[in-house]
Order: sequence, then structure tokens, then C-alpha cells
Amino acid sequence: MAWVKGCRRGRTWGFKKLAAAGLDWSVDLRRLYTEDGHTLLNVLERYAVCRQKDNAILGIVGQDYTPLQNEEAFAWFQPFLDSADVTLETAGSLRGGSQVWILAKIQGANMTVGGNDEVAHYVLLSNSHDGSLPVRVGFTPIRVVCNNTLCLAHESEASKLLRVRHTARLLKNLDDIREIMDIAHKEFYATIEQYRTLMKRAINQNDFVKYVKLVFNLSEKGGRELIPNIAYLVDHGRGSELAGQTYWGAYNAVTEYLNYFRGTTQINTLTNLWFGDSAQVNKKALNIALKMAA
Repeated sequence: MAWVKGCRRGRTWGFKKLAAAGLDWSVDLRRLYTEDGHTLLNVLERYAVCRQKDNAILGIVGQDYTPLQNEEAFAWFQPFLDSADVTLETAGSLRGGSQVWILAKIQGANMTVGGNDEVAHYVLLSNSHDGSLPVRVGFTPIRVVCNNTLCLAHESEASKLLRVRHTARLLKNLDDIREIMDIAHKEFYATIEQYRTLMKRAINQNDFVKYVKLVFNLSEKGGRELIPNIAYLVDHGRGSELAGQTYWGAYNAVTEYLNYFRGTTQINTLTNLWFGDSAQVNKKALNIALKMAA
């Protein structure tokens, strides 16, 4: 895994910044053939997605696949950088470069849930060079004190990761996504109000156990290790002194577990959180907390 932090607005990314993130490379498509020189599978055209700098094969794709180069992914943010709407915070790659991600902070959007407990608003662009995932762009809140990735509370278009297929219209479709920024702002403000509701609702031990079991689909006698581990995060986790024994604290304990502990490696944990099952669990955890706190 590679990443870089702290890019300010303006045309400052450039080659050096791509290199710092380990993303200073392009891919191309190379036709696959059988050993006797015939096209692979005779009829179906298949191509290897190859990193040009070292000829590493990142994936196998079909003839309609259009790659999004790393430089093009960063360039998508340029109008937002020029208008000072965002700053590029982090970027990196997973699984040897097969998956690439960029996280940008939306400026002037920090809001407090209670006291000094701030939540910031981000936009995430992710891309795969192995054909496993479409290009995805979505808005996500991140709790400042612990860097936990949270979920938006509603189901509008801004709360979903927008998917763009790797086709010839890929760049045009990415341009169209910029138009929903205003919707994203409104949704973020509405979500903070939901977080504040969670902050106002205390949670007792029995309801906490019920909450964790519902989130993780545990049986009546299940969760003997998981429940105590998440309970520990309620009391001692990142930012626990700000959230306390509330549904906000319970939700953040689950998100901390998903952000840092669910997975055998850091790469697996991050991959699951942004691209896999943990993203769905995160959303479910928020929905259940809101229902139980209502």
C-alpha cells in the first residue's frame, strides 16, 4: 500500500506528488494470445492491463474496457482545487496498484456534533485497474478526532458511491458527477443533525449488546469476543471522551472497529471499508443506531 498526505489547492500536484503517492505510472491494454499465436478464447477478446513502468499485469479485461489513468483521476479534482472548494488530503494504492483511491476534503464544511467533536466532509474517488470495480465517486463524513470514516444518514444520490463504468464515456460521465456538489452539502448538514440526535440519547448495557448483535447479525449467544472488544472502544477508543455512553459513542465504536481492526492486515481493513462488506456494515450500524435512538 502507498499513500501521500497534505496536498493543498491549486495546480501543485504534478509529477512529484504522483511519485510521492507511488502513482506516477500509466497503464495500457495488451492483447492476449494463446501459445500458438491465436487470439485467446478464439472469439472473445481479452486484454491484460499492464503498468507501463514495470510491465506488471494488474488485471484481465474485455475489449470494451477503457482505463482511467492515475493522472486523469487526479485531474478530475482540478476545478474544485482551482475554486478552493477542496484540498487533496490522501491518495494511494492497494493490492499492488490494482486499486487506486483519492480522498479530498471539502473546505468550510466542518461541523460539530457536540462540544469539540468535529466531523469533516470528504469526497472519495476510487478506481480499479484490474476490471474488478467501476470508477466510484462518493461523499463521506470523517470524524476529525479519530479519523473514522462514517456514513451519510440519508439515501439521496449524494449519499451513494456513484459508479462510472470503464467505457469510452468514462471522462464525460465523471464530469457530470460534479453537478451534485450542492446536494452533497445539504445532505451533510442533515446528517450532522442525525449525529446530534445520537449524541443526545444515552445507551445502557443491554441496549448496547442488542445494538452490536443487530449490526453484525449475531446469534443470541454469539459475539462473546466481538461485543467486549467494541464495548472497550466505547470507553477507551479514539474520541470516546467526547462521545460518552451514547448511541453516538456506540456507533463510533463500531466505526473504529471497522476502520482499524476488522481484517488481518491494514490493507484488508481499508479494502473492506471502502470497497467491500465493511462499507455495508458501516451504513447498517448508523441506520440501526438511529432507529434505536428514536
